[in-house]
Amino acid sequence: MTYECIRKRIEGKVGIITFDRPRVLNAFNQMLIHETSDALQNLVADPHVSAIVLHGAGRAFSAGFDLKESAQRKIEGTDAWRRLLMEDFEFIIQFWDCPKPTIAAVHGYCLAGAFELALACDITVAAEGTRFGEPEVRFGSGIVAMLLPWMTTPKIAKELLLTGVDSVDASRALDMGIVNHVVQSGQEFEKAMAIAGDLVAAAPLSVQLTKQAINRSYEVMGMRQALLASLDTDLIIESAMGPERVEFNRIREEHGLKAAIAWRDTRFGAATKP
Repeated sequence: MTYECIRKRIEGKVGIITFDRPRVLNAFNQMLIHETSDALQNLVADPHVSAIVLHGAGRAFSAGFDLKESAQRKIEGTDAWRRLLMEDFEFIIQFWDCPKPTIAAVHGYCLAGAFELALACDITVAAEGTRFGEPEVRFGSGIVAMLLPWMTTPKIAKELLLTGVDSVDASRALDMGIVNHVVQSGQEFEKAMAIAGDLVAAAPLSVQLTKQAINRSYEVMGMRQALLASLDTDLIIESAMGPERVEFNRIREEHGLKAAIAWRDTRFGAATKP
């Protein structure tokens, strides 16, 4: 398959997927989602690949799902929203379910759906200066894959998700336990590849079964059911189209996405900018 929104290559036993829409901060549009899923499936099926690294081209890992494309699709009705949200959910959770270990090397921005994707990966390496967060509640949207409460404390998860703050820096993300390492800017991919080197040097069957056992511990605690319940909540939020979402969409359509984001941000104070 020829890819337009991503790049895929293999170095030794490490498969590498690069998000390649730098002009829009690697926002996840439908093509990128489909291409990434295809590349991941191919790397999982390749017996010579033992670990998978994700990173983004240009100034960011990713700003999350493509809001402009979403607006252009003009999704209406519960059934249409359910299909879209389930597709987005499966795009994210496939990295958690992947039988081979996955590493996210993030820099610049790692927001919203991209933040959830980085959480779904087994290991995350962040460059200094990376900004994390989930701003969905700030414009009347919801969380597709609510992994954060499973990765950190309830108080931290509530602060981030209920305020929608999207300026959490890499050092605080490390303190929260949602990234494994913080390195100098430009060194995140090199660090991720070094970790991948250790992963592929280990016995592949042992690595895969150990990851499966760790994941099963969370399944026993009810993580999957909780995530699907949260997805049902997101369906209610998205299909309801509250007044904040309507106004955000109006400004975006009339004045552009930057103006809509500026309107969103002016409504919040410095207290939610850790």
